[in-house]
Amino acid sequence: MTDAAPAGIRQDEAGAPAEWRDVLVTAQDGLRIHVRDYPGESRHLPVVCLPGLTRNGRDFHELARFLSTHKDRPRRVLAVDFRGRGGSGYDPNWKNYTPSTELADVLDVLTACRVDAACFVGTSRGGLVTMLMAAARPSALRAAILNDIGPEIEGRGLLRIKNLLSATRDPGSWEQATDTLRRAYEQQFPAVDDAGWASYTRKTFADRDGRPVRDFDPKLMKTLENVDFNQPLQTIWPQFDGLAKVPLMVVRGEHSDILSEKTLAGMTARRTNTEVVIAEGSGHAPMLTEPDILGRIAAFIAAAEDR
Repeated sequence: MTDAAPAGIRQDEAGAPAEWRDVLVTAQDGLRIHVRDYPGESRHLPVVCLPGLTRNGRDFHELARFLSTHKDRPRRVLAVDFRGRGGSGYDPNWKNYTPSTELADVLDVLTACRVDAACFVGTSRGGLVTMLMAAARPSALRAAILNDIGPEIEGRGLLRIKNLLSATRDPGSWEQATDTLRRAYEQQFPAVDDAGWASYTRKTFADRDGRPVRDFDPKLMKTLENVDFNQPLQTIWPQFDGLAKVPLMVVRGEHSDILSEKTLAGMTARRTNTEVVIAEGSGHAPMLTEPDILGRIAAFIAAAEDR
């Protein structure tokens, strides 16, 4: 079941007009899942974008706009907010904040939005859900792009993220919010300029009466409380191997501490035809806003569509 506002002009994070529909999909347990639906031509392969642990579909705005208005192949793009993030409902039971539950929500989104098959772009947590999709509904996967994620996660990187999130508070102003994010992430993203940090801030925080507030359920942090970062984290190589029959692109941030060079080498050894993109000057996770990366993603999806 879906509730959709009419297509219209929204203001994006940079103030330029962009067109999408805000869609609410009712999951099987009754929770509302928010989706940004960027229209394109139905004859082209659609794209489904899945965000990171505490992130939301706004992270994909530049990519979605680029793909949905592409001069040769404008295609539909769905940018999903997982439950507990962005415009989606908060789950009263935090134990439901798992990749398997999020996968079920994505399957509900596909059904409600009448998408039989798509290219999935998964950033971090979204990439884990994409790998699970290969086992749950392989027919839905025509291609996959894993953004800075693989079947093995580096514990030190996840610990860094946990510590940063634990220290996050609602800033007093947008200027303070931007400064906080810059200080927290500038070592991982040394090439981001002032405009880039301002845009990232608007994607990270929600606007409540003109003030920035966290845009995720704080109870998400409970899912990391019992993780033993001194032990190797659980791997999902069998789920990764489920992508064997679909075109695969892996984007890795040059400074990533989540997707190691060793894990990437293992992935490409198992899938020798994997297209690898190194996002120079990026940590975890690449923002997918650079023109060259946008172009490579568009070309990859077009080639997958022609197979």
